[in-house]
Amino acid sequence: MNFRKYEVPYKRDDRYTKKVAYFSMEFAVHQPLKIYSGGLGFLSGSHMRSAYELRQNIIGIGILWKYGYYDQTRNQDQTMRVTWMEKNYSFLEDTGIKFQLNIHDHPVWVKAYYLNPETFKSAPIFLLSTDLPENDYVSQTICHHLYDSNVASKVAQFILLGAGGAKLIDELGFDPDVYHLNEAHGISSAFYLYNKFKDIQKVRERLVFTTHTPEEAGNEKHDIFLCHKMSYFCGLSIDEVKALTGNPDDSFNHSLAALRFARLSNGVSKLHGVVSREMWGKYEHICPIISITNAQNYRYWSDKQLYHYMEEGNDLLFEDRKKHLKKRAFELVADQTGKIFDPNILTIVWARRLAGYKRADLLTQDEAAFKKLVSNTKYPVQIIWAGKPYPADYPAITQFDNLVHLSKDYNNVAVMAGYELALSKRMKQAADVWLNNPRVPREASGTSGMTAAMNGAVNFSTDDGWIPEFINDGNNGFVIPKTNYESMSVYDQDQYDLEYLYDILLNKIIPMFYEEKDTWRQITKNGMRDVRFQFDSNRMAHEYYELMYESKM
Repeated sequence: MNFRKYEVPYKRDDRYTKKVAYFSMEFAVHQPLKIYSGGLGFLSGSHMRSAYELRQNIIGIGILWKYGYYDQTRNQDQTMRVTWMEKNYSFLEDTGIKFQLNIHDHPVWVKAYYLNPETFKSAPIFLLSTDLPENDYVSQTICHHLYDSNVASKVAQFILLGAGGAKLIDELGFDPDVYHLNEAHGISSAFYLYNKFKDIQKVRERLVFTTHTPEEAGNEKHDIFLCHKMSYFCGLSIDEVKALTGNPDDSFNHSLAALRFARLSNGVSKLHGVVSREMWGKYEHICPIISITNAQNYRYWSDKQLYHYMEEGNDLLFEDRKKHLKKRAFELVADQTGKIFDPNILTIVWARRLAGYKRADLLTQDEAAFKKLVSNTKYPVQIIWAGKPYPADYPAITQFDNLVHLSKDYNNVAVMAGYELALSKRMKQAADVWLNNPRVPREASGTSGMTAAMNGAVNFSTDDGWIPEFINDGNNGFVIPKTNYESMSVYDQDQYDLEYLYDILLNKIIPMFYEEKDTWRQITKNGMRDVRFQFDSNRMAHEYYELMYESKM
């Protein structure tokens, strides 16, 4: 295949003719391609799958991570071990495109690989690598570890994605109408484009930005002198950068720069849009911030048979199918932990990226209540935890390890390692109750509950992210009522949510599962129906074209 003057290799839908280049640090397209960490990758993977289904004129730009994020394995005592294994992908095509990129005032060779749309039924994705014999060892390592903990390495990765991705597009001759930055990691592309056009307005016409972070402190900031030394600004002086971005500080705020370079940006839920406008509204010269709620690809994630039996109204086969899904998932639980779970017992699952604000261990904070919950013989429960923390987030790793030690005391409590796409799907199929309890308002969107509902799990959540747009309490899920969290300490907020969590579990959810089977089944079905179209990424991918790419804002 000739990759010069590149065009997407399928017939494009007339609704989506504008050329779009979609930049993301991670893509979770399918289990074999391990270049993702968590929600951001799950989102971009679903976006690329939906773009393919809708026949959109879009390409993905990412990095070919040699060792991926990391491999989550176990130590001898079952606690978490971080390991890195080299990944090799025979299904990626060598484009033959190689070019040099200036990083740390030093020419670095970059090679582009290609994920054909037909391989995993996604929009075409180009992946950049510096792991080449032409480069020195340090340059080779830029693409080794996703979200490298070394600051200079991280800045180099951002350059590779942004400026490197923009240069690749020139090499391809793709000439996009829109450069879409999925998070601010690729904002160095704006400096590349400014050097190309010598006109900030021409950059702004082409650039849109999706922010995923609901608090200012969570946005990437780096010393502007370090960034300059790393060649982040594509030859521009620090004074020029400060003038272009309107940021007089010596701390370079990647998201703020993106908001000033872009013509339009979006938060990833209605609530996050409100939070983002409030958060960034104090800054001058930022672009408008709209809302496009995250979604997940129905075709990839949903259990079609479960939906089929629901639509047929065959409750017997519907129940049988859900038990089959649970039983199959429990084989993985047995394999990892030696515990045999029962598909007839209510199963609560907490599984997603493991970060402090997501409070994986909230349920365990009241020891007496937890022991009573898991020891109840009248209304038995099974609980599964799974999730990957950032490999240098030692409090989160400790949290994982503490849950492992706790699980050893109970035959009906398990902690799973190796949380990636395949295990994620099985955990959602295992769940009767999908537990989601982040601190409000820390969750920009959250998408795990969407795919859980697509597999017959009932969402039980704090009222954050996408949840206010979805849950009708007691009808298609259950929600902890929101209160005046802003006036509460972290401790008081945790106690408030914990009290309601147990109250709803013990007095509503668990008795209903065992005593009101018809009601429970209806709530499950309502969740499946409500998530089917509103939170399918086909809706999201269409909205990006309609509201972001075609917009003149």
